[in-house]
Amino acid sequence: MFKFFETLVDPYVAYRQDDTPPRKLLPFLLEYARPFRKVFIVTIIASMLVAFAETGLLWYLGRVVDLMGTSEAGSFWQSHGIELLLAALFLLLIRPVMQAIDVGLINNAILPNFGTLIRWRAHRQVMRQSVGWFENDFAGRIANRIMQTPPAAGEAVFQIFDALTYSVAYIIGAGVLLAGADVQLLLPLLVWLALYLMLVRWTVKRIGPASMAASDARSAVNGRVVDAYSNIHSVKLFAQQELEFDHAREAIENARQTFNREMRLFTIMDLCLVTLNGLLIVSVVGWGLWLWSTGAASVGIVAAASALVLRLNAMTGWLMWAVSSFFRNMGVVAEGMETIAQPISLTDVPGAKPLVFADGKIELDGVSHHYGRGSGGLQGLSLTIKPGEKIGVIGRSGAGKSTLVKLLLRFYDPEGGRILIDGQDITHVQQDSLRAQIGMVQQDTALLHRSVRENILYGRGDATEAEMIDAAKRAEAHDFIEALGDAEGRKGYDVRVGERGVKLSGGQRQGIAIARVILKDAPVLVLDEATSALDSEVEAAIQETLYGMMEGKTVIAIAHRLSTIARMDRIVVLDDGRVVEEGNHAELLAQGGLYARFWERQSGGFIGTDD
Repeated sequence: MFKFFETLVDPYVAYRQDDTPPRKLLPFLLEYARPFRKVFIVTIIASMLVAFAETGLLWYLGRVVDLMGTSEAGSFWQSHGIELLLAALFLLLIRPVMQAIDVGLINNAILPNFGTLIRWRAHRQVMRQSVGWFENDFAGRIANRIMQTPPAAGEAVFQIFDALTYSVAYIIGAGVLLAGADVQLLLPLLVWLALYLMLVRWTVKRIGPASMAASDARSAVNGRVVDAYSNIHSVKLFAQQELEFDHAREAIENARQTFNREMRLFTIMDLCLVTLNGLLIVSVVGWGLWLWSTGAASVGIVAAASALVLRLNAMTGWLMWAVSSFFRNMGVVAEGMETIAQPISLTDVPGAKPLVFADGKIELDGVSHHYGRGSGGLQGLSLTIKPGEKIGVIGRSGAGKSTLVKLLLRFYDPEGGRILIDGQDITHVQQDSLRAQIGMVQQDTALLHRSVRENILYGRGDATEAEMIDAAKRAEAHDFIEALGDAEGRKGYDVRVGERGVKLSGGQRQGIAIARVILKDAPVLVLDEATSALDSEVEAAIQETLYGMMEGKTVIAIAHRLSTIARMDRIVVLDDGRVVEEGNHAELLAQGGLYARFWERQSGGFIGTDD
């Protein structure tokens, strides 16, 4: 039975990805709910049938009381036994089946799959965002919104079917029952319902914004805490635990205050609700007793009406909480939408085709990029890198070296000019096909919190074990990998490296990153301070490996350590986003310009590019 309900909807069903998803709450949810439309309709019907059955039981209780009052005890079973037997069969057989269908649809078909579908699609949507988009937010806050939005949306859907639909059907059934007994009994219910809806409106109007503020405050706490954990080395190194405590406490206190404001609304709601329910009980039961005393109503009608309002009294608190919970969760979803529903800022153009790689000629034609600030970055840079040419790029900090690489990888689009690879504008080809042709070793190497094997195979997932080990050996990493071990008893390539590779030294992380790029074997190679974390002995061995990797490839090497670029075919010196010098090592020294001054200042192979 469980399997039937659990497989009614596939949360991973294929769908059309939208670069500009709906930014309003209702269209956003309707888009995600599209695969559940039929299940939702059946669930609404099932929930209403359960509610009508509940009110029908109260009506039948009144009928049984009346039958007892008008029948002789000795002949009661003979006169009404078949009717009572049918009622018992309904309670023991039909009602449980109705309930099973209702809860099966809600608990097994909708709740697990709806949250899973939202989490899966939200994660895919966020992963499609550009690198620049991620650089403008806390990873912790992004993750928190991805994690808290699906359960909030699922809880909202649960409240619709488990409480709201059921309660609406129950109140309708109650009205029909009271009107059928005596239309005068309907009047107090209608007055109570009007006042109750006014209270609901008052609560809903305030609970949504309050819940959204509380959710945003919780995300801020999560973002600050994760930021501290991710940078724990810096926290410890600079002995700034107290600063981090104060930083976190500020966010935690703000979250407490926003939560207090939210809870005040619930307290006011509860007090008003108790008063309203007291008026309902007194008016309906009192009016029923008065009608009975005048002979206008039977004992059964008074009993059914009393049971009904007592049930409503118990249910309205639950309903109000469900309504409040619904809008509170909608506030959480709305806050999550601030991240999930943002348009994709860097997309493939319509009809984009894979990059057709031929020789590896790279051309930068008047490229400008300032990250929207109007300064910094690149200023009308023009540069041609011939097929198979190996160039070194140096310059002061902020000269535009990293910007050049980010634009080449299309982490950003140029604000002016264009970049061509083999004559193809990289903004007109598929992004993944572009990056598949580029291997890059970065200065700040971050590994995935997975095994060493998985990190190396990230370069080429279909590589064999022998190819992976060969890449590690060429990167001078195999020996230290074989000696690795962790607390769980894993050894060598099975050892997990920790978040961002924190369990390894900087040199070990760099060695694994180089092995990964060697395994990828892309025709364009970018080295951004590739050996900066290695000691001199290992660097000397790696240098030969890197030069071996460069054979037949187009290479761009960014370096502060001149030993990395002295043997390049050409060295390009950037300053203030422009090419100010270019030539080989000897030619640039002979010019006596900026490169020559860097060379004069070098100490231990480094150049003073921060001056």
